[in-house]
Order: sequence, then C-alpha cells, then structure tokens
Amino acid sequence: MQNKIKSFAQSGGLENAILLSILLFLFNLIFPIHDSWILSIISEVLVFGTLFFLYNYVHQFLSSKVDSPLSLVLNAGILAALLFFIISIANALIGTSGGKGNLGFFNSLFSVLLTFVFLGAIVYIFSTFRELFFLRQKKDPSTYFKTMLVFFAFSFFSNLLVKIDSSLDYPRDAFYVVTIVLICLNSIRVAWIAFLTKKQKYYLLIISVILSVLFGVTFGISSNSSITKQMLFAFSPGLQTVFGLVMIYGSIYYGIIFFTTLFHLPTAEAFDRKAEEVSSMMDLTNLITKVFDFKELASTITKITTRVCNSDSAWLVTRTEKGIDLNAVNNIGYVIADKISNQLLDGGKSDYESLEVIQLDELNYIDFDQHNFRSVAIAPLMVHNKINGYLFAARQKENLFDIDEKRAIKAFADYAAVALENAKLIEESIEKERLEKELDVARDVQEKILPQTIPSTDQLQISALFVPAFEVGGDYYDFFELANNKLGFVVADVSGKSISAAFIMSEVKGIFESLAKIILSPSEILIKVNDILKESLDKKSFVTAVYGIIDRNTGKLSFARAGHPWGIHCSKGKISRVQPSGIGLGLDFSSNFVNSIKEMEIQLENNDIFVCYSDGIPEAKNSAQEDFGYERLESLILSNCDKNLDSISKTVMKELSLFSKDHSQHDDITLVIFKWNKINN
Repeated sequence: MQNKIKSFAQSGGLENAILLSILLFLFNLIFPIHDSWILSIISEVLVFGTLFFLYNYVHQFLSSKVDSPLSLVLNAGILAALLFFIISIANALIGTSGGKGNLGFFNSLFSVLLTFVFLGAIVYIFSTFRELFFLRQKKDPSTYFKTMLVFFAFSFFSNLLVKIDSSLDYPRDAFYVVTIVLICLNSIRVAWIAFLTKKQKYYLLIISVILSVLFGVTFGISSNSSITKQMLFAFSPGLQTVFGLVMIYGSIYYGIIFFTTLFHLPTAEAFDRKAEEVSSMMDLTNLITKVFDFKELASTITKITTRVCNSDSAWLVTRTEKGIDLNAVNNIGYVIADKISNQLLDGGKSDYESLEVIQLDELNYIDFDQHNFRSVAIAPLMVHNKINGYLFAARQKENLFDIDEKRAIKAFADYAAVALENAKLIEESIEKERLEKELDVARDVQEKILPQTIPSTDQLQISALFVPAFEVGGDYYDFFELANNKLGFVVADVSGKSISAAFIMSEVKGIFESLAKIILSPSEILIKVNDILKESLDKKSFVTAVYGIIDRNTGKLSFARAGHPWGIHCSKGKISRVQPSGIGLGLDFSSNFVNSIKEMEIQLENNDIFVCYSDGIPEAKNSAQEDFGYERLESLILSNCDKNLDSISKTVMKELSLFSKDHSQHDDITLVIFKWNKINN
C-alpha cells in the first residue's frame, strides 16, 4: 500500500500540485472565511494535498540536482531569509485588520498569494532537510524520517479537532511535541559533515550559526506577529502548524550542525590529508591507463608527492646503462636534484631495495649549504624484482617523514614503476593498440546499427540474425513502426567489408530512419536514399538494399529492391522468387536509377513466409570452392516452413556452417524471416 501511494505521488507530482494549487486558490477567493467545519476540512485537504504532491516533486528534483551539501544549506538559508523579510514587512503591506474577512478584495488576494509563497518555501526548505538527512548514510534511515512525516501529518490535521471542538486541543499539542522530539532525533543524522574539507567546515560553521538564529528568530516573529499568524491561520491552521515546525526544525538542525562541525574540526586536517591521498591514487590510476608519456606521468607523480606527503620537493630518476637519468622535478632545480641523486646513489652504483629516509645533515659528503634539505626519502621503482629507478621526496623541516607519508611515497613509487613498464610495452605495441581501438569503435557502431528488439506480433512473427565475416561488417537490417499498424523494414549490404563498410552502413541507417516516417512508398524511399548518398559514396562503393512495408491488419506486403538478392516467398507448400527490378544504391545517380526501381505488392496468406537475406548465404563456399547456392537455401525454407521462425534460422545457419566448415567465411551473413498469421477480426 505504501509503495502504491509513493508511486501515485511520484507519477505526476508537479501536475497534481499545480491542479490542487489552482483549486486551493479559487477556493480561498470564493470562501475567504472558513467559518464552518466542512469548509475547514475541504481547505485542509486541499492544502495538505498541495504540500504532499509538491514535496514529492521537489525532493525528486533535488535528488537529481544535488551537487554539494553546502549548496542545499545555502538554498535553505536564502529561503529562510526571504520568509523573515516577508514576515517583517507583512504588517506594513497588509495592514492591521483584525480578521481576514474584513480585508478588501485586493488585500485578500495579496494575502492568498503571499501564503502560497510561504507554502512553496516551506516545501523546498523541508525537502533540503530530507536530502541532507539521507546524504552519505550507510544504513537506510528511512523509517525514522517516514515516522516524522506521519507525525507532521497528524499535527497538520489535529487542528481540525480544535475546529470542531475547542476543548480537543490535547491531541494537537501531543502531536506537536512528539513531532519536535522526532525532529531532534532526525537532526543528529549529519554524516555528510565528516566528508567536507577543512575549509568547507569553517564555512559551514559560520553559516550554521547564522541560519540557526535566523530560523529561530523567524519562528519567534511569526508566532508573535498578529498579521502573519492571522494570515497563515486564516488560510490553513495546519499550514501554520507545519510552518512553525519547519522553522523549529531549521533552528535545531543548524544548531546541531554547528556543534557537530565544531567537533569535527580537530580531525579535519587528517581527513583532508587522507582524502587527498585517495583522490591522488585514483588520479594516478586514471593517468596510468590514459597517459602513455612517462615524463608527463613522472611530472604528475612528483607534484602529487610534494603535495600529499608534506615534502618541500620531489623528483624522479630512472636507471640507464650509463647511470641515472633525471626525469622530473618539483620545487627543486635540475642541477641540485641531479647532484643529490648522484651522490646518494653513487652515480647509479648503489641500490636501495626498500624505502629509506636519509638525514642529509649527517652526511659529510653532501654539500648541505646548497639546498637546506634536512632529510630525503628514497623509494625504489621496482617491477618484477628489478629496480628501474627511484622517487625522491625531500624535506627542509627537521621532523622526519611519518609512517603514513612513507606509505604514500612508496605507493606513488609503485605507480611510477608500473607506468614506466607500461610505457615500454606501449612503445612496442602502439600500432596494435591503435588497430584495436579502431575495431572497438567500429564494433560499437555495428551494435548501434542493428535493432535491439524484434517487433514480432501475433499477426506477424519475425526472426533476424546477423553474422559478420570479420569483427564488424557491412550488412544491416532494421524495422520501423509506421502509422496504421504498418511495419517498415530494410535489409541492406554495403560493398566491401570490415570498418569502412560499417561506417558507411551507419550513415545508411540514419538516412532510412529519417525517411521511413515521412515517405510511405518503398520505391520512393530507395530513390531518395540514392540521391542523398550521392555526396558521400565514393566511386568504389555501393549499397544493395530491399525496403518493404507490411500492413499488419491485412497482410499486404509492398516492397522495392535496389540490387539486392531476390526475396523468397513460401506459400501453400510452394516457393517463388520475388524480384522487382532495381540497381544498387550509388551505382547510378541519373534518371536510369529512378527508372530501374520498380515496386511490387504481395498479399500474404495465412502461414505464408517471406525471406530477405544477404548474398553471404548463397555465395558461401566449401573447400571445393562451390557456392551454397540459392536452390539449397530455398529448399531449406520449403522443407522447414511449418516450423517456428527461430528453428528455420538455426537450421539455415547449421546447414551453412556444415557446408563451409573447411572454408573461412568471406562475407557477412544476414537473414530476416517474416511469417504472416491471419487473425479473423
């Protein structure tokens, strides 16, 4: 039941909210005073419905648009400031009339419009609280929030009891107090604060103080202001109650945010440091897979090492046959970095098999006056137990690198080692990599060309398959839903194979998709396609195609052919070849092509089968260089016409595979079969 209500609310939240808002607006203009309990019930139901549907729309909108928690906090604060401003000047704008019924029409209209501003602001502010409540929660806390929502609803409608009998104020007060208790319990769920940076926490600390005071003052002014209280209460006592609860919610929530943020400040620097390390590791992982230039990657690693490990400088060297080679430096000169490296490594003769931290001021052979570094961490670049270089991190401060900083330096060195090895491998296989990328692109194009679903119905069953000769192919089939329950279809074949044919076919697909909805004649479509291809096909390329339209109400098939193999029509145990004239697309762009295209119509009878295919089937060869042939294909169709279409397709492919098992496939294979099942209307 709960899921049904949620689904109903989400299905048209904005539309329902707008409709109820219009009804509520007109209702309050017609009945400005709700002096009977019936009018009060109607008004409260309209207000609650508007709040309900608007809330479901707004919180879905916020869920998809949230980019940072601070933006939610700031948005709620801006709306709270707007409400504070409205309340502050309400007395001057509306006047000091004692009741809504004594106001003039324009004042009454203005009051209703102003109340709608309150309603929208309340919903948006409450929705921001919801998003912040669920943000970064590892466990599902929805039960607690939904319980609070229920008591918000109880508090809203409990005012009707007071309207009926003024002595029934105890349930209203009880629900109000319980709701505040639930607000306090829900406000402590602020897990998202831990994921803010130190700078963001300082900013949140200031904002939370301001907003906590702002919400509290707004609640106090609205409670003591006769005009605001009169305006909201006259419009809807429940809305006034919800407004007060939201203001209390804001004051409590931002107060808790202040203290929580304050307690997180001592650990903010450590968290930022860990977050920086994790982020840097992720960046390096991406770089290793995307950046193939080792010097560029080495430069990035030295920069990250300096930033994350609290070192003053960093540099990276690799071992060569002649000694060591300085690849990248950060915050240190090449001359000094090269000199320190050569002195510590003895020109490449010394090895450090694990990370070590060396106190430079304790080494007599290091010229300490030239660099002022106190210590240097050295991490080997090791791959397969072979040291290919070293990553250095130098610090001028007297305190040594701690354990976390050593681990970070070691991790960055490991990444650099892997990157160095990758660079060598990529240099050897760059041509192969480029070819694989081209094939990946072409394969993606091929997958997008072919339809993902086959539009079979009770009247018209369809089976389709495509087997490329290589990684990608130039064959193509597609279906188009047309008006009046008609189905358009196309089967085409580009001359040539592999990548070039696939790219031409992607263009052909777009052309047929564009024309199928606006041209209802198969022959005219082929003529138009040929005219469009004039600007894109070279002299060596052409396309064969068959395009048809089947009326799924009557079984009438009309189609035209442009150089494609003839269609096969199986009806009442007989096979016939359907071959309207037409030359291939791209072979001739003169009137000769137009004159060659002829259109045919066939009336399909019950259980009739119509087959379209590419020449990859009849031209498949065996070890003796014999063709599979049209007769063999037609015989298979005829002998299996009483089976379902998938069985027919599998049988054809099985026989084709057995026939050409000793010969490689030299052309793409496409097979599309239609079966008409007449249904008595």
